[in-house]
Amino acid sequence: MSYLKRIWLLPAAVLITTLFICATAGAQSDDAVIYKKKTVYNFDDDTITGDLTRPDQEFLTGRKLARHKSLIRVRENFKDRVLQSVKDL
Repeated sequence: MSYLKRIWLLPAAVLITTLFICATAGAQSDDAVIYKKKTVYNFDDDTITGDLTRPDQEFLTGRKLARHKSLIRVRENFKDRVLQSVKDL
């Protein structure tokens, strides 16, 4: 093939493929299903009968509560600092 034919072959193939896809998509839109804006179901005349089935026993497992040390630290020199701040006034 000559160089000129190769240059035009790729764009022509892309154009033909694009036209084919557009034609196929246009054909599908003609058969589109149209739905109602609102659908209402009426269950007034239906009677539902049955038994409620539950387990006889319950089995619960839980983790033991974790023991943490207190987050509150008692300052040993608190009274001394308060008295010192009062003296500084």
